[in-house]
Amino acid sequence: MLKAAKVRLYPTTEQEEALAKSFGCARWYWNYSLNACIQHYQETGKSLKLNVYKAYLPQLKKYYPWLKTDCYSAVLQCVARNLNKAYSNFFQGRAKFPKFKSKHHRQSIQYPQNVNVVGDCLDIPKIGVVKAVLHRPINGNIKTCTIVKTPTDKYFASILIEYVDGKSIPSGDKILGIDLGIKDFAIVHDGSQITKYSNPQHLKRHEQNLARKQKKLARKFLGSNSRNRYRKLVAKVHERVANSRQDFLHKLSRKLVDESQIIAVENLNVKGMVRNRKLSKSISDVGWGMFLNFLDYKLKARDGQLVEINRFFPSSKTCSCCGHIVDQLTLDIREWDCPKCQATHDRDANAALNIRTEGIRILQNNGGGNPVIAESRQRKTNKPQGGKAVVVETGSLHRPARAV
Repeated sequence: MLKAAKVRLYPTTEQEEALAKSFGCARWYWNYSLNACIQHYQETGKSLKLNVYKAYLPQLKKYYPWLKTDCYSAVLQCVARNLNKAYSNFFQGRAKFPKFKSKHHRQSIQYPQNVNVVGDCLDIPKIGVVKAVLHRPINGNIKTCTIVKTPTDKYFASILIEYVDGKSIPSGDKILGIDLGIKDFAIVHDGSQITKYSNPQHLKRHEQNLARKQKKLARKFLGSNSRNRYRKLVAKVHERVANSRQDFLHKLSRKLVDESQIIAVENLNVKGMVRNRKLSKSISDVGWGMFLNFLDYKLKARDGQLVEINRFFPSSKTCSCCGHIVDQLTLDIREWDCPKCQATHDRDANAALNIRTEGIRILQNNGGGNPVIAESRQRKTNKPQGGKAVVVETGSLHRPARAV
Protein backbone atom coordinates (compact mmCIF):
# COMPACT_ATOMS: atom_id res chain seq x y z
CA MET A 1 0.00 0.00 0.00
CA LEU A 2 1.30 3.44 -0.95
CA LYS A 3 0.91 6.41 1.38
CA ALA A 4 2.22 9.96 1.10
CA ALA A 5 3.32 12.02 4.10
CA LYS A 6 3.99 15.74 3.87
CA VAL A 7 6.63 17.10 6.27
CA ARG A 8 8.05 20.56 6.86
CA LEU A 9 11.76 21.17 6.10
CA TYR A 10 14.08 23.75 7.68
CA PRO A 11 17.19 23.97 5.46
CA THR A 12 20.20 26.09 6.35
CA THR A 13 21.30 29.03 4.20
CA GLU A 14 23.80 26.84 2.31
CA GLN A 15 21.17 24.17 1.78
CA GLU A 16 18.69 26.78 0.50
CA GLU A 17 21.29 27.83 -2.09
CA ALA A 18 21.83 24.19 -3.11
CA LEU A 19 18.07 23.68 -3.42
CA ALA A 20 17.76 26.87 -5.49
CA LYS A 21 20.39 25.53 -7.91
CA SER A 22 18.57 22.19 -8.17
CA PHE A 23 15.26 23.98 -8.77
CA GLY A 24 16.91 26.07 -11.47
CA CYS A 25 18.48 23.08 -13.25
CA ALA A 26 15.22 21.12 -13.23
CA ARG A 27 13.28 24.16 -14.44
CA TRP A 28 15.78 24.87 -17.23
CA TYR A 29 15.74 21.26 -18.48
CA TRP A 30 11.91 21.20 -18.41
CA ASN A 31 11.70 24.38 -20.49
CA TYR A 32 14.41 23.15 -22.89
CA SER A 33 12.66 19.80 -23.44
CA LEU A 34 9.21 21.38 -23.77
CA ASN A 35 10.55 23.85 -26.35
CA ALA A 36 12.16 20.95 -28.27
CA CYS A 37 8.86 19.05 -28.25
CA ILE A 38 6.95 22.09 -29.55
CA GLN A 39 9.46 22.79 -32.32
CA HIS A 40 9.54 19.13 -33.38
CA TYR A 41 5.74 19.05 -33.59
CA GLN A 42 5.67 22.28 -35.67
CA GLU A 43 8.23 20.86 -38.11
CA THR A 44 7.02 17.26 -38.43
CA GLY A 45 3.49 17.17 -36.99
CA LYS A 46 4.53 14.37 -34.63
CA SER A 47 5.25 14.25 -30.91
CA LEU A 48 8.79 13.93 -29.64
CA LYS A 49 9.35 10.64 -27.83
CA LEU A 50 10.57 10.44 -24.24
CA ASN A 51 13.78 8.59 -25.17
CA VAL A 52 14.75 11.35 -27.61
CA TYR A 53 14.83 14.33 -25.23
CA LYS A 54 16.04 12.07 -22.43
CA ALA A 55 19.07 11.30 -24.63
CA TYR A 56 19.83 15.05 -24.81
CA LEU A 57 21.07 15.02 -21.20
CA PRO A 58 24.65 13.69 -21.72
CA GLN A 59 25.38 16.29 -24.41
CA LEU A 60 23.70 19.08 -22.44
CA LYS A 61 25.87 18.30 -19.41
CA LYS A 62 28.97 18.79 -21.59
CA TYR A 63 27.80 22.20 -22.85
CA TYR A 64 26.37 23.25 -19.47
CA PRO A 65 28.57 21.75 -16.70
CA TRP A 66 26.31 23.18 -13.95
CA LEU A 67 23.67 20.62 -14.91
CA LYS A 68 26.06 17.95 -13.64
CA THR A 69 27.57 19.74 -10.65
CA ASP A 70 24.52 21.55 -9.21
CA CYS A 71 21.79 18.93 -9.62
CA TYR A 72 21.39 15.24 -8.81
CA SER A 73 21.21 13.27 -12.08
CA ALA A 74 18.07 11.31 -11.12
CA VAL A 75 16.16 14.60 -10.63
CA LEU A 76 16.65 15.47 -14.31
CA GLN A 77 15.52 11.98 -15.31
CA CYS A 78 12.32 12.58 -13.31
CA VAL A 79 11.81 15.89 -15.15
CA ALA A 80 11.77 14.02 -18.48
CA ARG A 81 9.31 11.43 -17.19
CA ASN A 82 7.05 14.11 -15.71
CA LEU A 83 7.02 16.02 -19.01
CA ASN A 84 6.09 12.83 -20.84
CA LYS A 85 3.28 12.24 -18.34
CA ALA A 86 2.08 15.84 -18.80
CA TYR A 87 1.87 15.29 -22.57
CA SER A 88 -0.02 12.01 -22.06
CA ASN A 89 -2.51 13.71 -19.75
CA PHE A 90 -3.02 16.47 -22.31
CA PHE A 91 -3.66 14.14 -25.24
CA GLN A 92 -6.02 11.99 -23.17
CA GLY A 93 -8.05 15.03 -22.08
CA ARG A 94 -7.12 14.94 -18.39
CA ALA A 95 -5.14 18.20 -18.29
CA LYS A 96 -4.24 21.33 -20.21
CA PHE A 97 -1.17 21.70 -22.42
CA PRO A 98 2.12 21.78 -20.43
CA LYS A 99 3.40 25.24 -19.58
CA PHE A 100 6.89 26.67 -19.31
CA LYS A 101 8.07 26.95 -15.71
CA SER A 102 8.94 30.26 -14.04
CA LYS A 103 11.26 31.03 -11.13
CA HIS A 104 8.68 33.38 -9.57
CA HIS A 105 6.17 30.74 -8.46
CA ARG A 106 6.05 27.38 -6.70
CA GLN A 107 9.23 25.32 -7.22
CA SER A 108 9.57 21.54 -6.99
CA ILE A 109 11.99 18.71 -7.69
CA GLN A 110 11.55 14.95 -7.33
CA TYR A 111 14.05 12.40 -6.02
CA PRO A 112 13.25 8.81 -7.07
CA GLN A 113 15.93 7.22 -4.87
CA ASN A 114 18.62 7.63 -2.21
CA VAL A 115 16.54 9.80 0.18
CA ASN A 116 16.85 8.46 3.73
CA VAL A 117 15.49 9.37 7.16
CA VAL A 118 18.28 10.10 9.64
CA GLY A 119 16.83 10.72 13.09
CA ASP A 120 14.59 13.77 12.74
CA CYS A 121 16.23 14.81 9.45
CA LEU A 122 16.17 13.87 5.78
CA ASP A 123 19.37 12.95 3.98
CA ILE A 124 18.95 14.34 0.43
CA PRO A 125 21.57 13.78 -2.33
CA LYS A 126 23.69 16.87 -3.14
CA ILE A 127 21.77 18.84 -0.48
CA GLY A 128 22.84 17.13 2.73
CA VAL A 129 21.06 16.33 5.97
CA VAL A 130 18.09 18.71 6.25
CA LYS A 131 16.19 19.26 9.49
CA ALA A 132 12.57 18.08 9.22
CA VAL A 133 9.46 17.89 11.39
CA LEU A 134 8.45 14.23 11.15
CA HIS A 135 4.96 14.16 12.64
CA ARG A 136 4.61 10.40 12.06
CA PRO A 137 7.16 7.56 11.84
CA ILE A 138 8.50 6.80 8.36
CA ASN A 139 8.80 3.02 8.64
CA GLY A 140 8.12 1.82 5.10
CA ASN A 141 10.22 1.82 1.96
CA ILE A 142 10.62 5.35 0.53
CA LYS A 143 9.68 5.27 -3.15
CA THR A 144 9.99 8.96 -4.08
CA CYS A 145 10.52 12.28 -2.31
CA THR A 146 9.30 15.58 -3.78
CA ILE A 147 10.82 18.79 -2.40
CA VAL A 148 8.61 21.87 -2.75
CA LYS A 149 9.25 25.56 -2.12
CA THR A 150 6.02 27.51 -1.70
CA PRO A 151 5.51 31.18 -2.75
CA THR A 152 5.86 32.06 0.97
CA ASP A 153 9.41 30.60 0.99
CA LYS A 154 8.48 27.52 3.03
CA TYR A 155 9.98 24.12 2.24
CA PHE A 156 8.06 20.84 2.33
CA ALA A 157 8.88 17.25 1.43
CA SER A 158 6.18 14.87 0.16
CA ILE A 159 7.44 11.36 0.91
CA LEU A 160 5.80 8.45 -0.90
CA ILE A 161 6.08 5.36 1.30
CA GLU A 162 5.29 1.73 0.54
CA TYR A 163 3.72 0.05 3.56
CA VAL A 164 2.89 -3.59 4.13
CA ASP A 165 -0.88 -3.84 4.52
CA GLY A 166 -1.75 -4.38 8.15
CA LYS A 167 -4.99 -5.04 9.95
CA SER A 168 -7.98 -3.11 8.67
CA ILE A 169 -9.26 -0.48 11.11
CA PRO A 170 -12.91 -1.13 12.04
CA SER A 171 -15.38 1.48 10.83
CA GLY A 172 -18.96 2.44 11.59
CA ASP A 173 -22.01 0.61 10.29
CA LYS A 174 -24.05 3.54 8.97
CA ILE A 175 -25.04 4.27 5.37
CA LEU A 176 -24.92 8.02 4.78
CA GLY A 177 -26.40 10.14 2.03
CA ILE A 178 -24.73 13.54 1.57
CA ASP A 179 -26.15 16.52 -0.30
CA LEU A 180 -23.48 19.19 -0.89
CA GLY A 181 -24.44 22.85 -0.93
CA ILE A 182 -23.17 26.40 -0.52
CA LYS A 183 -25.11 27.80 2.46
CA ASP A 184 -24.78 24.49 4.29
CA PHE A 185 -21.66 22.70 3.13
CA ALA A 186 -23.00 19.19 3.73
CA ILE A 187 -26.45 17.87 4.63
CA VAL A 188 -25.99 14.31 5.94
CA HIS A 189 -28.85 11.80 6.31
CA ASP A 190 -28.30 8.40 7.94
CA GLY A 191 -31.87 7.14 7.46
CA SER A 192 -33.19 8.30 10.80
CA GLN A 193 -31.82 11.76 11.45
CA ILE A 194 -30.31 14.64 9.52
CA THR A 195 -27.20 16.67 10.34
CA LYS A 196 -26.23 19.94 8.67
CA TYR A 197 -22.66 21.25 8.54
CA SER A 198 -22.47 24.96 7.77
CA ASN A 199 -20.11 26.40 5.17
CA PRO A 200 -17.15 28.14 6.92
CA GLN A 201 -16.65 30.47 3.89
CA HIS A 202 -12.88 30.46 4.19
CA LEU A 203 -12.17 33.03 1.48
CA LYS A 204 -14.90 35.46 2.57
CA ARG A 205 -13.36 35.74 6.05
CA HIS A 206 -10.07 36.95 4.51
CA GLU A 207 -11.40 39.01 1.59
CA GLN A 208 -10.93 42.44 3.18
CA ASN A 209 -7.41 41.62 4.32
CA LEU A 210 -6.58 40.15 0.90
CA ALA A 211 -8.00 43.15 -1.00
CA ARG A 212 -6.03 45.61 1.15
CA LYS A 213 -2.74 43.80 0.60
CA GLN A 214 -3.38 43.26 -3.11
CA LYS A 215 -4.02 46.99 -3.48
CA LYS A 216 -0.69 47.79 -1.84
CA LEU A 217 1.04 45.20 -4.02
CA ALA A 218 -0.39 46.76 -7.19
CA ARG A 219 1.22 50.11 -6.33
CA LYS A 220 4.76 48.71 -6.12
CA PHE A 221 7.24 48.90 -8.99
CA LEU A 222 7.98 45.70 -10.90
CA GLY A 223 11.23 44.09 -9.78
CA SER A 224 11.58 46.12 -6.58
CA ASN A 225 12.32 44.60 -3.19
CA SER A 226 9.20 46.23 -1.81
CA ARG A 227 7.04 44.48 -4.40
CA ASN A 228 8.67 41.16 -3.60
CA ARG A 229 7.96 41.68 0.11
CA TYR A 230 4.28 42.44 -0.50
CA ARG A 231 4.00 39.52 -2.91
CA LYS A 232 4.89 37.24 -0.03
CA LEU A 233 2.28 38.92 2.20
CA VAL A 234 -0.43 38.26 -0.39
CA ALA A 235 0.78 34.68 -0.81
CA LYS A 236 0.55 34.16 2.97
CA VAL A 237 -3.12 35.14 2.95
CA HIS A 238 -3.84 32.67 0.14
CA GLU A 239 -1.89 30.01 2.01
CA ARG A 240 -3.89 30.65 5.19
CA VAL A 241 -7.15 30.28 3.26
CA ALA A 242 -6.01 27.03 1.63
CA ASN A 243 -4.80 25.59 4.94
CA SER A 244 -8.04 26.39 6.79
CA ARG A 245 -10.10 24.86 3.96
CA GLN A 246 -8.02 21.69 3.90
CA ASP A 247 -8.14 21.37 7.69
CA PHE A 248 -11.95 21.65 7.72
CA LEU A 249 -12.37 19.11 4.91
CA HIS A 250 -9.97 16.62 6.53
CA LYS A 251 -11.71 16.80 9.90
CA LEU A 252 -15.23 16.53 8.48
CA SER A 253 -14.34 13.67 6.12
CA ARG A 254 -12.60 11.81 8.95
CA LYS A 255 -15.67 12.21 11.22
CA LEU A 256 -18.06 10.91 8.55
CA VAL A 257 -15.84 7.97 7.59
CA ASP A 258 -15.36 6.92 11.23
CA GLU A 259 -19.11 6.50 11.73
CA SER A 260 -20.05 4.97 8.36
CA GLN A 261 -19.27 2.09 6.03
CA ILE A 262 -20.96 3.40 2.87
CA ILE A 263 -21.38 7.02 1.76
CA ALA A 264 -23.53 8.09 -1.19
CA VAL A 265 -22.96 11.47 -2.87
CA GLU A 266 -23.87 13.19 -6.11
CA ASN A 267 -21.35 13.26 -8.95
CA LEU A 268 -21.41 17.04 -9.37
CA ASN A 269 -20.33 18.80 -12.57
CA VAL A 270 -18.18 21.36 -10.74
CA LYS A 271 -16.39 22.48 -13.91
CA GLY A 272 -19.71 23.41 -15.48
CA MET A 273 -21.13 24.95 -12.30
CA VAL A 274 -18.29 27.46 -11.89
CA ARG A 275 -19.31 29.04 -15.20
CA ASN A 276 -22.14 30.69 -13.29
CA ARG A 277 -20.64 34.15 -12.75
CA LYS A 278 -22.76 34.78 -9.63
CA LEU A 279 -21.79 31.59 -7.81
CA SER A 280 -18.37 30.77 -9.27
CA LYS A 281 -16.36 32.22 -6.36
CA SER A 282 -18.48 30.47 -3.72
CA ILE A 283 -18.35 27.14 -5.57
CA SER A 284 -14.58 27.35 -6.00
CA ASP A 285 -14.09 28.27 -2.34
CA VAL A 286 -16.22 25.48 -0.90
CA GLY A 287 -13.96 22.64 -2.17
CA TRP A 288 -16.44 19.91 -3.14
CA GLY A 289 -13.96 18.02 -5.32
CA MET A 290 -11.29 17.93 -2.62
CA PHE A 291 -13.88 16.74 -0.09
CA LEU A 292 -14.94 13.83 -2.33
CA ASN A 293 -11.30 12.84 -2.85
CA PHE A 294 -10.75 12.78 0.92
CA LEU A 295 -13.87 10.65 1.44
CA ASP A 296 -12.77 8.30 -1.34
CA TYR A 297 -9.31 7.40 -0.06
CA LYS A 298 -10.30 7.29 3.61
CA LEU A 299 -13.16 4.91 2.91
CA LYS A 300 -10.88 2.65 0.86
CA ALA A 301 -8.39 2.54 3.73
CA ARG A 302 -11.19 1.08 5.90
CA ASP A 303 -12.70 -1.20 3.25
CA GLY A 304 -15.63 1.20 2.81
CA GLN A 305 -17.35 2.35 -0.38
CA LEU A 306 -18.07 5.74 -1.91
CA VAL A 307 -21.12 5.54 -4.20
CA GLU A 308 -21.52 8.41 -6.65
CA ILE A 309 -25.03 9.06 -7.94
CA ASN A 310 -25.61 10.27 -11.49
CA ARG A 311 -25.59 14.06 -11.60
CA PHE A 312 -28.93 14.07 -13.47
CA PHE A 313 -30.73 12.12 -10.73
CA PRO A 314 -33.61 14.40 -9.52
CA SER A 315 -32.74 14.22 -5.82
CA SER A 316 -34.32 17.56 -4.90
CA LYS A 317 -37.50 17.20 -6.98
CA THR A 318 -38.34 13.65 -5.88
CA CYS A 319 -40.62 13.11 -2.89
CA SER A 320 -38.83 10.81 -0.46
CA CYS A 321 -42.18 9.52 0.87
CA CYS A 322 -44.10 8.52 -2.27
CA GLY A 323 -41.55 8.95 -5.10
CA HIS A 324 -43.51 11.65 -6.96
CA ILE A 325 -41.32 13.95 -9.09
CA VAL A 326 -42.40 17.59 -9.39
CA ASP A 327 -42.05 19.28 -12.75
CA GLN A 328 -40.08 22.31 -11.65
CA LEU A 329 -38.27 23.39 -8.47
CA THR A 330 -36.28 26.62 -8.59
CA LEU A 331 -33.35 27.30 -6.29
CA ASP A 332 -35.21 29.91 -4.25
CA ILE A 333 -37.71 27.28 -3.00
CA ARG A 334 -36.21 25.75 0.14
CA GLU A 335 -39.35 23.94 1.34
CA TRP A 336 -42.12 22.39 -0.74
CA ASP A 337 -45.25 20.25 -0.36
CA CYS A 338 -45.71 17.08 -2.38
CA PRO A 339 -48.92 17.44 -4.50
CA LYS A 340 -49.54 13.68 -4.30
CA CYS A 341 -49.07 12.73 -0.63
CA GLN A 342 -49.12 16.28 0.86
CA ALA A 343 -45.84 15.69 2.72
CA THR A 344 -43.77 18.77 3.56
CA HIS A 345 -40.07 18.55 2.65
CA ASP A 346 -36.99 20.54 3.45
CA ARG A 347 -35.27 20.72 0.07
CA ASP A 348 -31.77 19.72 1.25
CA ALA A 349 -32.88 17.06 3.74
CA ASN A 350 -35.13 15.49 1.13
CA ALA A 351 -32.24 15.45 -1.40
CA ALA A 352 -29.86 13.81 1.11
CA LEU A 353 -32.39 11.07 1.89
CA ASN A 354 -33.05 10.43 -1.81
CA ILE A 355 -29.29 10.22 -2.48
CA ARG A 356 -28.96 7.66 0.33
CA THR A 357 -31.86 5.60 -1.04
CA GLU A 358 -30.44 5.69 -4.58
CA GLY A 359 -27.01 4.65 -3.29
CA ILE A 360 -28.51 1.61 -1.55
CA ARG A 361 -30.37 0.70 -4.76
CA ILE A 362 -27.13 0.87 -6.79
CA LEU A 363 -25.37 -1.37 -4.28
CA GLN A 364 -28.21 -3.92 -4.37
CA ASN A 365 -28.15 -3.99 -8.18
CA ASN A 366 -24.41 -4.68 -8.04
CA GLY A 367 -24.94 -7.59 -5.66
CA GLY A 368 -23.37 -5.75 -2.73
CA GLY A 369 -20.02 -5.59 -4.55
CA ASN A 370 -18.05 -2.56 -5.60
CA PRO A 371 -20.22 -0.23 -7.68
CA VAL A 372 -18.98 1.79 -10.62
CA ILE A 373 -17.53 4.69 -8.66
CA ALA A 374 -16.51 8.07 -9.99
CA GLU A 375 -15.99 7.62 -13.72
CA SER A 376 -14.65 11.17 -13.91
CA ARG A 377 -12.23 10.36 -11.07
CA GLN A 378 -10.93 7.33 -13.00
CA ARG A 379 -10.34 9.45 -16.10
CA LYS A 380 -8.15 11.78 -14.09
CA THR A 381 -5.81 9.07 -12.86
CA ASN A 382 -6.03 6.37 -15.55
CA LYS A 383 -4.38 4.00 -13.03
CA PRO A 384 -5.58 0.91 -11.19
CA GLN A 385 -7.16 1.89 -7.88
CA GLY A 386 -4.84 -0.46 -5.99
CA GLY A 387 -1.74 1.48 -7.04
CA LYS A 388 -2.99 4.91 -6.07
CA ALA A 389 -1.17 6.65 -3.26
CA VAL A 390 -3.12 7.66 -0.17
CA VAL A 391 -2.51 11.20 1.04
CA VAL A 392 -2.41 11.55 4.81
CA GLU A 393 -2.97 14.75 6.77
CA THR A 394 -0.03 16.93 7.65
CA GLY A 395 0.56 16.88 11.39
CA SER A 396 0.78 19.98 13.55
CA LEU A 397 4.18 21.38 14.41
CA HIS A 398 3.12 21.79 18.05
CA ARG A 399 1.23 18.60 18.88
CA PRO A 400 1.35 14.96 17.73
CA ALA A 401 -0.59 14.03 14.62
CA ARG A 402 -3.97 12.41 14.76
CA ALA A 403 -4.22 8.84 13.49
CA VAL A 404 -5.65 8.53 9.99
